[in-house]
Amino acid sequence: MSTPTLSAPVTGEGLFSPRYRGSSVAFAGVMFLVGFAALALVTTMPVAVRALDGLGLYPLAFGGFVTAALFGSVLAGRLADRLGPRRPLAAGLVLSVVALVVCGGAGSIWVLIAGRCLDGLAGSLVVVSVNVTVARTYPSALRPRALSLMSVCWIVPSMAGPPIAGLVAAASSWRWVFLGLAVLTAAVAAAAVVLARRQISDAENDSAGTADAADAADAGGTGGTGDDWKRVRLSAVLAVGAGLLVYAGSGLHPVQLAAAAVGVALVVPTAPRLLPPGALRAAAGLPAVVLLSGACSGVYFTLESFVPLLLINHRHVPASLAGIAFTGATIGWAGASWLQGHVWSQVPRHRLAAVGTAMTTAAAAVAALGVPQAAPRLTAALALVVAGAGMGLVAPSLTVLAFEYCRPEEQGRYSAALQVAQSLGQVLAMGLAGALYDAVTASGRPGGAFTTVFALLLVLAAGTRLLAPRTVSRTALRTDIHHGG
Repeated sequence: MSTPTLSAPVTGEGLFSPRYRGSSVAFAGVMFLVGFAALALVTTMPVAVRALDGLGLYPLAFGGFVTAALFGSVLAGRLADRLGPRRPLAAGLVLSVVALVVCGGAGSIWVLIAGRCLDGLAGSLVVVSVNVTVARTYPSALRPRALSLMSVCWIVPSMAGPPIAGLVAAASSWRWVFLGLAVLTAAVAAAAVVLARRQISDAENDSAGTADAADAADAGGTGGTGDDWKRVRLSAVLAVGAGLLVYAGSGLHPVQLAAAAVGVALVVPTAPRLLPPGALRAAAGLPAVVLLSGACSGVYFTLESFVPLLLINHRHVPASLAGIAFTGATIGWAGASWLQGHVWSQVPRHRLAAVGTAMTTAAAAVAALGVPQAAPRLTAALALVVAGAGMGLVAPSLTVLAFEYCRPEEQGRYSAALQVAQSLGQVLAMGLAGALYDAVTASGRPGGAFTTVFALLLVLAAGTRLLAPRTVSRTALRTDIHHGG
């Protein structure tokens, strides 16, 4: 494991200089597509689930995506380290088209869930491969900017995706949203491969050397091929366990309780084996980076799920107005990400992460203040904007730190570890929040249910604030102090 420098030197080249222009446009196109598909389906999934008479399985229809991504992230990391990022990226884009076609042609809720699981697998292949390619294509000084570009590419989808999908579903059918996205995915994928073919080939050449290094490690008995495939199998077990936990969150009946018990039995022994050693005890450096990434992801996406529910069902805000909060969160994320990559590019990453966690903590408090009827109706909407800005600082900073801490032959593995932690954080936080919400709602106190959920998120967010300083290793900190950072 290498030791990062906490502030990168300035390079004379930019993201759109001739050397990097093709890659930057290609990666931006892919992430625009990922964002558009994800946000368009926010308004389409409820319609599709209702049409297929599957409202009782609505959490699983969404959770299937996340749980499949748990498995796909580890598989993608393994393939990217051994074969280079080109093949898993291409496989992910092709599989995404297949998944969208399956969803668009679904005749039952279970086929739709299967399609969503395929899409989760595809999405994880794409995201991990893009992250690895970014790490191998750009110098360290440009990586924060490259990651901020990926975030900015979510702004237009956040504004256009949901309304366009809603119009298509209303004018024809929800099926055409999926099928139209399949056509768009195929077109963008082909263009991206053409634009970035040189840089991806360079990354493939780099991976040949890293694969040789990994093979040497295998011969030396330090773990490698066999251990990596064991991790892939463990990730499949973890995905099943996480899926059962998601299903368990849909109710408090005996079947759901049994699913929760089995899910816990699968997740508890497997999750630590897919994370860096020391992650669960927040060891300084890379382990704390991965743990913090998962915790912040769980807090943010749970907040993102419950704030619209509060606004629409409890504060009776029109759905169109509540959607503006979602757009504001995306803009806040992208804006903060741009700032960390351009204005604050010389600020140590762990310090930006600390500021971001403080913002998500404040956001959870603001959401709780928005529950009482006496509060202005859109108070909780502000929480999403603040939380989005906080994540715009946290997410790219932790990704940059993770790649600086690991060797080139480990980039796929630890990019996968970040994705696993994020998916697991979402599953656990959403599951716990959902169980608390159902329990308090059943007692006839809907306002109390929201307050309980936001109090939980406030505690978790405060924990991330305490964890942020652990993301820098003592060696790196001494280096930073020595150089006046």
